[in-house]
This record gives sequence, C-alpha cells and structure tokens, in this order.
Amino acid sequence: MDMKTPEKKLGIKERYRYLTRDLAWEPSYRSHDEIYPYLAYEGIKIHDWDKWEDPFRLTMDAYWKYQGEKERKFYAIIDAHAQNNGHLNITDGRYLSALKIFLQAISPGEYAAHKGFSRAGREFAGAGTQVACQMQALDEIRHAQTQIHALSNYNKYYNGFHAFSDHRDRIWYTSVARSFFDDAMAAGPFEFMIAIGFSFEYVLTNLLFVPFMSGAAYNGDMATVTFGFSAQSDEARHMTLGLECIKFMLEQDPDNLPIVQKWIDKWFWRGFRVLGLVSTMMDYMLPKRVMSWREAWEIYGVENGGALFKDLAFYGIRPPKGWEDAGKAIDHMSHQFMLGFYQWRFGTAFHSWIPSDDDMNWLSQKYPTTFDKYYRPRWDYIRKAEAEGKPFKNFGLAKLCQCCQLPCVFTEPDDPSQLCHRQTTYKGEIYHFCSDGCQDVFENEPEKYVQAWLPMPQLFQDPVNGDLAAWMDWAFLTDGKDNGEYPGSGDQLNFDRWRGLATSNT
Repeated sequence: MDMKTPEKKLGIKERYRYLTRDLAWEPSYRSHDEIYPYLAYEGIKIHDWDKWEDPFRLTMDAYWKYQGEKERKFYAIIDAHAQNNGHLNITDGRYLSALKIFLQAISPGEYAAHKGFSRAGREFAGAGTQVACQMQALDEIRHAQTQIHALSNYNKYYNGFHAFSDHRDRIWYTSVARSFFDDAMAAGPFEFMIAIGFSFEYVLTNLLFVPFMSGAAYNGDMATVTFGFSAQSDEARHMTLGLECIKFMLEQDPDNLPIVQKWIDKWFWRGFRVLGLVSTMMDYMLPKRVMSWREAWEIYGVENGGALFKDLAFYGIRPPKGWEDAGKAIDHMSHQFMLGFYQWRFGTAFHSWIPSDDDMNWLSQKYPTTFDKYYRPRWDYIRKAEAEGKPFKNFGLAKLCQCCQLPCVFTEPDDPSQLCHRQTTYKGEIYHFCSDGCQDVFENEPEKYVQAWLPMPQLFQDPVNGDLAAWMDWAFLTDGKDNGEYPGSGDQLNFDRWRGLATSNT
C-alpha cells in the first residue's frame, strides 16, 4: 500500500513568487511596447522589473482573509452605532461640519485612487507591481465604501450629507481635492505612483487618519474612528509600497533621479494645499480637540517627513522645494481657511461659526506668536458686526489659484500681513496663483493647467448665468439649511433637542 507523504508547506517567499511572477507570461504575438505604451513617455528607465519587491509579500488569498475579518468587525460596530443612536453621543453638533468636509472632499478621492490604481496595474509591466496595484485598488474602493456607509447614518438626521459626490464636483472648497486627484489620474503611471504613494499616502494620510481620527474618538464618534483605523492598517502598507516604488525607480537608472525629484517637489505642494482642509477641521471643527494642527505637523510632518527624506538622501533626493514655505504657513493656514469658510458660508455645504471665547483662548495657547496678533482681532471684528445685526458676508467672487483652485487667501511666507499673489502670462493669457509652489507647478506643465475647470466662473455659465439661487440648485444646496451659520441652524436645533431627550427625563 502506497503511503501519501505530506506536501511540504511553501514559505512566504515561495508562495509569493508562485502567485505573482509565475502568473505572468511573455507576450508572443504583440510587442512589449504595444502592450505597455505608457512606460516610456515619462522618461523613466526600468531595466529589470523583477527587482521590484513587495516587502509585505501579500498574496490575494491572504488579502481576502485579512480584509474579510476587518469587514466583519467594522460592520458590527457600525450596526451597533446605528441601533444605539450613536449620532447623539458626539460632543456637539458643530463636529458634523468636519464630517461633511471629509465626505465631500476625501471619500471621493479614495474612489479616484481606486480607479487610478486599476489603470496603473494595467500600464505597469512587472508582475509584482501589477499585483500590488490590484490590491491597492481594492483597498481604495473599500475605503470609499466604508466611509460612505459609516457616515450614511448621519444623513438620516442632519443636513449637508445628501449630495456629497455632487458637492465634490461643484463647490469651491472641494475643488482642491478634486483637482489633486484629477491631476494624478491624468498623469502617467510612474508619476501617479509618486502622487498617491508619496503625497496622498505619506503626506496626507498620516496627518488625516491618525490625528483626526483620534479627534473623532475624543468627540464620541465611534463610527468615524472605526473606518479611520480600519483604513489606517492598509495605509501603513500603502506608504511602504509607495516608498519601495520610489526606491525602485531610483535604483534602476541614475537618469530617473531628476524626474522623481521634480515629481516629489510638485506633489508635496499639491498635497500640502489639500491639507488646508484638514488643518481647519482639527483646529476649529472639533469641539473637543486632541491636538492642534501645528502639533500634528510637528509629529507627522517634521519628524516623519524628516526621517523619510533622510532615508531618500542616500539616493540623492533632497527635501521638496516648498518644504520651508510649508513650515512658515503652519501657524496661519487653518485660521485663513476658517475665515474664508465663514465669509463665504452661503456657498458651503456645511455650517460655520464664530469661535467662542474658550475656542479662541485655546487657539491662543496653541499659536502664541500668531493667533492673538493676526487672527483674534479679525474674529472680534466679525463678532462685533454680528452683534450689531450686520453679519459679515462676502458676496464677491474670490480670485482662484489656477493650480490648486483654492481662493487666494494665503499670505506671504515671510509677511503674514500681505496676501500672496503670483501671476504669469502664457500664450497671451494671464493666470493667477496663491503661492510660489502653485506657480512652479503650472509653469512646468502649463498646457495641463490652462484647461482647469474652476468653480467660480461657473456662476456666469449655463445653467446658472449669474443667478445665485440657480447656482444653489445646481450645487444641490438649500440655502440656510445646508449652509450658513451653525447657531440657529436645523442641525443645532435637532441635535440639542434630541440630545436633551436622550439625557433627561422630560
């Protein structure tokens, strides 16, 4: 009788090789250039695709098991949150404005990253890179889905959550995130990896998913905490994969160095402008704050970013061109953003408000050299006008940056008393910018950015034609319900009434 011998269990390296390299094949009736037409035009030279290694050696069968377990835990918590009226456990209804911005600007970006990685996986030639792109594409669509599912419960009770995908495409402050991802998806596959693997995952994710999700926990929002930390376990892998892809390009050919450096310069600044939304959410929209934007930047920007660039210095990479200007902006950007949100509050899909005395005292402690000098006087002026029955509203159209598409509300790096404005002429047309960084990005690729769709000019085009009420309809906003000041809003009245019913015997 023949005895069956147990098959030898494959090691991680062998299993990874069988489920990546051994699934690939060499083309026989189409040339390599025909199958992968986008590999050459960016100028990146790759000599050996097999040199690219996934440090996690994650295969698809392990991926499904790993993510499936996370899904079961995630939806168990989300169901419990909904069944137990978890929306009443948050500290204050003002916190909802931060969630609305997240859903309008960040969640559609996750879906855009999913589409971009699906495309990049087809355009890269290496089997290991293709598999990694496939799994990251699945991660990104999962992130979008879990965020939408988690926040959908708030849509049952509060305003401004109902048309987040339309708000992403049609409202001015979300244009910075939309243009970031449209720019990345319109780039070649190698630049896309820098845009997402470096800028989105390394620059943005650390400063969003860790400190902001901690703020969600401080404010009693377990639904957001759950999807945030469920995603962060993937983001750690994404950051490592992005860094490995950068190193792979730099190790393949010395001619790749100046191209990669140019992309790092560009995408650091593009990502930094998106972080303006995050800074405002952290400093102004969390009733109970875990840390200031400045403190988060010191930990996740200066320390983590400094360590990253020390690592990449071995390959000849220097810190991004806009690194010093970014450091100078840290003490100002959240205040400048919030003042913009307040003065144009009729054009937002969330509520804004004048900071309370307690809020301003906290901001003064966290920004001792700037807040009392530059920003408290402005809020005091706005509060005085409000008390006199003359609420401060700016119905003028802001000048938008042609690159990041934000209003030009930022100040000179070395002079916070002066607005920063740059302009350049291209083919007889004048284009405006909010910073040296955005002007540099434009001047490197002017043909790409002259085509930018800007939200402000839409007011004078079909179907709006200068009618503010028609713009509200087009942007899926109900004036005074989805926007305006938080005090006296439907969100405040509902939250206070329902919270009172939940915590009292009357």
